[in-house]
Amino acid sequence: MQYLRSFLPWIVVSILVGSFDARLGLGAGLVVALALIGYQRAGGRPWDAQVVEISATLFFAVATAVACAAPDSAFVEDYASAGSSLWLAMTAWGSLAVGRPFTLGIARTSVPSEHWNTPLFLSVNKAITAVWAAAFTVTGAGSALLHRYQPDSGGARTALTIAGIVLPILFTIRYPDIARSRFLAPRQTAAAPQDHTK
Repeated sequence: MQYLRSFLPWIVVSILVGSFDARLGLGAGLVVALALIGYQRAGGRPWDAQVVEISATLFFAVATAVACAAPDSAFVEDYASAGSSLWLAMTAWGSLAVGRPFTLGIARTSVPSEHWNTPLFLSVNKAITAVWAAAFTVTGAGSALLHRYQPDSGGARTALTIAGIVLPILFTIRYPDIARSRFLAPRQTAAAPQDHTK
């Protein structure tokens, strides 16, 4: 649920852009991103748990300004949704490149602090961030290609956007338990009492 809330500005924009004026959709995304940051900061959520929200604010501020400066630009109208996914992809890949996966801050809000600096915790978050980054890349590139070569494929682009959020959320929910089980399995085997009667 934390991830779904973080992506609320992007979801709002993906719904509004294409159905309404791009300036309205992008502006709404900016307002939602700012409101979300304010609400979460008031609730004590740390800055490093709001990388997606901060990224959204930056993207939608610039995109809204561009859309207002060139209101008749078909490029803004047609590719705003794809551009937002590719921006998220750059955010995610960039966080991996600097060794600070964007999911770390989010995970720390629900994981005891004694686990924050363990290799397993970092490894799990690297994997989860990589899956999100790949999903954003596929969603953005796929949306742009569909629009370019199949302009009437609005339903396919919407389905791609939904899959690009739902599938990484499911992976994020399931993968930590899988990784933990794999990590603990060799240790449990080694610690098991040996039967010397055989």
